[in-house]
Amino acid sequence: MDILLHKLKETLFSVLPVAIVVLLINFFVVSISTDLMIKFGIGAFLIVFGLSIFLLGVDLAVSPIGAMMGSELVKKSKLPYILLGGFILGFLISVAEPDLHIIANQIELISEGVIERFKLILVVSLGIGIAFSFGLFRIVKKISLKYTLLTLYLIIFILGVIGPTELLPITFDTSGATTGAITVPFVLAIAFGISRLNKNSLDLEKDSFGLVGIVSAGAIISIIILNIFSNPIIDGSTLPEQNSTFLYSLIHSIYEVLLAISPIIILFIIFNFKSFKLKKEKLRIILLGLLYTIIGMILFLTGVNGGFLEVGAYIGSRIADSSLLILIMICFFLGITTVLAEPAVYVLTSQIEEVTSGSIKRKMVVPALSIGVGVAITLAMLKIILAIPFWVIILPCYIIALTLSLFSDDLFIGISFDGGGVASGPMTATFILAFMNGIAGATVGANVLMDGFGMISLVAVAPIITLQVLGLLYKYKAREKVKL
Repeated sequence: MDILLHKLKETLFSVLPVAIVVLLINFFVVSISTDLMIKFGIGAFLIVFGLSIFLLGVDLAVSPIGAMMGSELVKKSKLPYILLGGFILGFLISVAEPDLHIIANQIELISEGVIERFKLILVVSLGIGIAFSFGLFRIVKKISLKYTLLTLYLIIFILGVIGPTELLPITFDTSGATTGAITVPFVLAIAFGISRLNKNSLDLEKDSFGLVGIVSAGAIISIIILNIFSNPIIDGSTLPEQNSTFLYSLIHSIYEVLLAISPIIILFIIFNFKSFKLKKEKLRIILLGLLYTIIGMILFLTGVNGGFLEVGAYIGSRIADSSLLILIMICFFLGITTVLAEPAVYVLTSQIEEVTSGSIKRKMVVPALSIGVGVAITLAMLKIILAIPFWVIILPCYIIALTLSLFSDDLFIGISFDGGGVASGPMTATFILAFMNGIAGATVGANVLMDGFGMISLVAVAPIITLQVLGLLYKYKAREKVKL
């Protein structure tokens, strides 16, 4: 019970800033109807309660299963077994990621079914499975993380030039959404298990990070390849109505969640029968955790699709013609509060403080991350209002990030690329994404599909730059101490 209350507190602080922003906008900027505010309130309640139960299930079941499977792969110590196991696990955990389902539904809606959500989820999951397997290969063979990421993003830039550039925003956003509440802890648990193959403690520390960044790159590559071969012709100039009822959202969510989670349950049962052989009490806790994961994910998706997305899109569409100053203030404030309220950020910043032996303190990292994400969301809005092509913003950001990696240690490169997945949390993939789509739908000359997306990827790249700058600062301080 204490654990659930702790999770409720965490998720409440994640949703509360968005709720406060909505109330402030309602009182001072745009009047929101009572019916819509009631839907928002119900949606917020379902999100808080559902996400709390879901995260509890992740702690009780998903993370332990990931750790056990990682340990099992380590026991075999045979590279083909590790690579095959990594592909299967990466694929299945991606299929179960709630943030991926949310953005896939949005893309299907706006593309009017041209881009099918199940095809998108399947392709992304295949890409993540391959990238996950490759990431484990890197750990086993001790390949430099910086050169691995440089190679992957060079491939992405080459494919990006070949493929349809108008679909790059949804390509990068889908990648950012894949590293959500279920994928990150699972990937980190297995990365830690595999890194135990390296006996050196420094290698263990370094190899535990970076796999999330590799997985994200795999998702981008898979979608670009899909777009090159399918080259879908999409209008996407308008934002369709998002007024689904809670009952419809509930039924739809039950179907999606059972379809997504069942492969993980089946795989766990097979592993337990052949390898784990857990005692009854431990097995009971794992199964209970899986049940919590299913129930929580259903409630979370119901709240998102039934209330949050509609309100976010409505507010975005109504304030699109506001003054640029008001838009900048709202977007920047949304970015700052979203990161400040994200529980995973505090885990990451505490980790950085520990790794640097207190040289880079959490109270310094959190404001830097908040400002970075605030700027990212503001840039996403300016991209829509000022009709700036997506690649004009995202390309320089990644050039800066990858250039910084040439001078950074592998440890901080891994932490920073993993941090991109932490920052683009549940509120970014739901309310703020719908908010941006609403702005694009109401802006003259803008295209929702080409202009309304791209925000999640900008939020994901902000910590990569910010954390590497802090890493270089730590490196400089460490050298100064040695000189003294």
